[in-house]
Amino acid sequence: MDSSLHCYTKKGKRYWKHVLPAQITAMCQIDYRPKGFQAVAVALANNEIHLYKDKFLVDVIQIEENVYAMKFGRLGREDATLVMVTKNGGLVIKILKRTAVFEENDILHGPPKEQQVKIDVPKRTKLYVDQTLREKEQAENMYRIFQQDLIRLKLLTGKEFLKSVEAGLNPVAKTKTEAIRINAEVHGLGPRFRLTVKLQNTSSTSLLPVIDLFLSFTYDENIYNLNPNYIEIPILINGIEYGFCSFVTCVTDKAISDIIKVFVCRRDSTAPLISAVINMPVAEPNISI
Repeated sequence: MDSSLHCYTKKGKRYWKHVLPAQITAMCQIDYRPKGFQAVAVALANNEIHLYKDKFLVDVIQIEENVYAMKFGRLGREDATLVMVTKNGGLVIKILKRTAVFEENDILHGPPKEQQVKIDVPKRTKLYVDQTLREKEQAENMYRIFQQDLIRLKLLTGKEFLKSVEAGLNPVAKTKTEAIRINAEVHGLGPRFRLTVKLQNTSSTSLLPVIDLFLSFTYDENIYNLNPNYIEIPILINGIEYGFCSFVTCVTDKAISDIIKVFVCRRDSTAPLISAVINMPVAEPNISI
């Protein structure tokens, strides 16, 4: 455990994370309907119980021993009672006061104080005024130049895409007798990932299997290490999807990511039949437990 409290949506998206000062020993939900108060009680190994409402720390309770179990609810005549069991078998009962007020203090680091300081905007210079007048007078010419550059950029993009298709950098490779589809998936948070490459023979003109293929990878060795980086493909039968796995290890401590290219090649050809470009995610830091 990394002594942290996480909040996720129902779809698995993380809202926030808060690192706690000690290990978590117990948790329970605080639901006090008369005041509409909902929170989470988190017992820590430093003999403290933190109450969190959403991402805000609203109260800290000091206990003489470590709390290993706790439950909030009705006990006797009291509707808001927190019952705790300590490490040595002791029983601790805390009753929520009816006049208690919980203030929401943001525990997460917000923007720095310097951000609230007004920027000393310099006065308008002669260069600024001249540039503004130039933009007003030559707005049509500037727009025309922008459109020309945009069309030129689209043309260059189309040429590069055509080159990539001709070089085999397309997800579906087709020849006169065969067609191969490639799909790549990355599993894991890092620094160790599992890269799964799926191949399928989708040829509709020939029922013969495809043989004598292999997978190869190109990547930055200063960032990643692949094992294996060469995979032989014995056979691809028509209509069946095959999966091939390779383990990727991020060898750098920097929070950066790069691409990994996968090539499907034939032994008797110098150009790849098909390839895919994989955008690797940023690896999470390695946490030792």
